[in-house]
Amino acid sequence: MPAAYFICSDVKRTRIMTCLNKCRMRERCMFLPTLRVIAASSDRKLLKPSVTELIAGTREIYLKRTNEYAIDPFNTLFALHGQAVHYMNYKKQGDNILAEVRLEDDITSGQFDMFGCVLNNEDSILGDLKVTSSYKLMRALGIYKKDVSTGEIYKSGLKKGQPKFKKQTCFNGVRHVMDWALQLNYYRMLLEANDYAVKDMVIQALCRDFSTRAATEREITRPLYLIKINRISNRWLKRYFQYKAGKLQQALKNKQLPSVCTAKERWYDRKCIGFCDAASMCPYAKILKQQQEQPAI
Repeated sequence: MPAAYFICSDVKRTRIMTCLNKCRMRERCMFLPTLRVIAASSDRKLLKPSVTELIAGTREIYLKRTNEYAIDPFNTLFALHGQAVHYMNYKKQGDNILAEVRLEDDITSGQFDMFGCVLNNEDSILGDLKVTSSYKLMRALGIYKKDVSTGEIYKSGLKKGQPKFKKQTCFNGVRHVMDWALQLNYYRMLLEANDYAVKDMVIQALCRDFSTRAATEREITRPLYLIKINRISNRWLKRYFQYKAGKLQQALKNKQLPSVCTAKERWYDRKCIGFCDAASMCPYAKILKQQQEQPAI
């Protein structure tokens, strides 16, 4: 189901169509055209689960497909920013670039951003646009910090006699790009099934909090980065998406709530607490929020 409610600035829910027709507050929280775009972006009528849906937790998608849910317009602004970036990139492209084309197979469907001569005058490049945070970008680039000894010891205080350490930035860590890799590789597989040869896959990541102190501390020194994505085995990829699609279809058929999303899918509970649109309908998220609201003893 599409989102049915907006969460207003007073934390009360208002039906989206009611809000668009007439705001119940003294003044709207943002321009009416912006609210209309947000409402339209949440109304996706797809019979098959999309590639991005299957990458998310099965319980989250099940709850959003079977219930009317609410969205906070302010929480969707960065996603709206991403859509604007997409529009600027595919508008009036030449014949040598395919853009915003939806392909499907017997498992799922996906709409890639661009394919063709998009980098270094080379053809057959699958490109994807992301608007992301400096934290996620730092992890995607394999940047991390570790403690290294200074060779000195504390001469007083609680740490007297203990060695001193300082933070050192390293650039050779694991690149945390699994979700992006799953998405682009499935788009690649869909393109190849339609007789297109994909040479490379590249993410163009725009940092939304570039120039902030936090971004500087994370060694994000540019507003935009290109991140190459490696190939994943077609056999493994198909089995993974078949498994995720099967779980969702079985849950929808039996009208049975799927098991809790994996720790990675729920961002180790951070998504449940503040970023999941289905949290108000999920028993696990409700327990987490209750625990968070309990006063410390």
